Amino acid sequence: MVKVWPEVTDPEKFVYEDVAIATYLLILWEEERAEKGLSKKQSFVDLGCGNGLLVHILSNEGYPGRGIDVRRRKIWDMYGPQTHLEECAIRPDDSYLFPNVDWLIGNHSDELTPWIPVIAARSSYSCCYFVLPCCFFDFHGKYNRRQSQKTQYREYLDFVTEVGLECGFSVEEDCLRIPSTKRVCLIGKSRTYPPLQEDRIDKQRTQYINNRQSCTGVTSDKTVGSNQCDSHHVVNCVVDQAVELECAANETKTDGDRVWWSGFQPREKVEQVRNCAALPRDFVDVVVLTVASLLLNAAQEKPWEHTLDVHLNTWNKGESLSLREVAEHLDKETLKRLKNEYGGLQTLLRNNHQVFEVLNGRVHIRDWREEKPSKRTKPEVKRRFSAEAFKTRLCWFFIHHPDGCSLTSESCPYAHGTEELRQSQIMKKKKHP
Repeated sequence: MVKVWPEVTDPEKFVYEDVAIATYLLILWEEERAEKGLSKKQSFVDLGCGNGLLVHILSNEGYPGRGIDVRRRKIWDMYGPQTHLEECAIRPDDSYLFPNVDWLIGNHSDELTPWIPVIAARSSYSCCYFVLPCCFFDFHGKYNRRQSQKTQYREYLDFVTEVGLECGFSVEEDCLRIPSTKRVCLIGKSRTYPPLQEDRIDKQRTQYINNRQSCTGVTSDKTVGSNQCDSHHVVNCVVDQAVELECAANETKTDGDRVWWSGFQPREKVEQVRNCAALPRDFVDVVVLTVASLLLNAAQEKPWEHTLDVHLNTWNKGESLSLREVAEHLDKETLKRLKNEYGGLQTLLRNNHQVFEVLNGRVHIRDWREEKPSKRTKPEVKRRFSAEAFKTRLCWFFIHHPDGCSLTSESCPYAHGTEELRQSQIMKKKKHP
């Protein structure tokens, strides 16, 4: 899966993470069958399934289920017809319930995360849920912090736990061994009340949701899509006709259905790219050159002529400046343009990692002589990527730095002049499939 991964997301993260989550669920469900004396494997629905790999793994292990996401992914086509994936927007109302499903899964499900315990509770008394919260969403949109004594992550986990408790679940918390900083899962697999009290508890759920709406002052706030998590995973739909009709019916069915939250808006099917990647190249070049000049001029005065031997300690590494100090030197129009992008100035500088390094809120000129290989990426993957990208872009330092590049032409992965430029291996593959 890592070798053939067609998405722009990092397969080193998503493949191993989903394999680990699938393993955890398989063990959890095996224990549940043993506790309840069941022989039949549990059914599931993955809400906000993203790349769909988790659905693919669980389906191949014999668990009947499907994944639903607001938009399909390229990788969906690779799974085959045994992996059921639907392109459909889920909304919190009575038309999106799953009465015949044993488990609902929310793996980095973003704006659906706090709604999953509610959907599970109202689907059926026996429906359970597993959520792995990542990005912070409330019922209406972005989650706003209320306590300074806790980290934002801990506070958000407590909020999602509270939702489960208000819905009548006994909520369990566990920490997964996955390659992610957001690895705490919340599980609701049993209820705190008998089935005959369902009506009373549902009134309690409704009151909790309404109180949440009142205290936040929200009436029609739109949910904002996130994708740092971009992030995140959905699969394309190879669905049979019956599933397509079911999804279409859900989208059009409104009469008699109770809307749980009038202000909820699922994210757009086509997400806007606002990570500075779509900014004009000439605009980015000006910002990069301006910031680099600031860092170089902030250092002690050094001659601006090229040195004959760049390996001497005369190469100007510049000084570090805080992001705030850098921003103070940029004009208002530039700052206004950057504020419209997720991450703003910091994201633009990190995108230009050939030139800059951003650590702990401070910006540095990158010194390639001090670069150490990443421990995370496997050696064979590093070699493949470096071979494909070697000398396919011009060296910024060779062109713009007053002392030239800190590396020799032989050791620099970037081209020292147009005569060294090579065609990208990726472009070759596109031209000659």
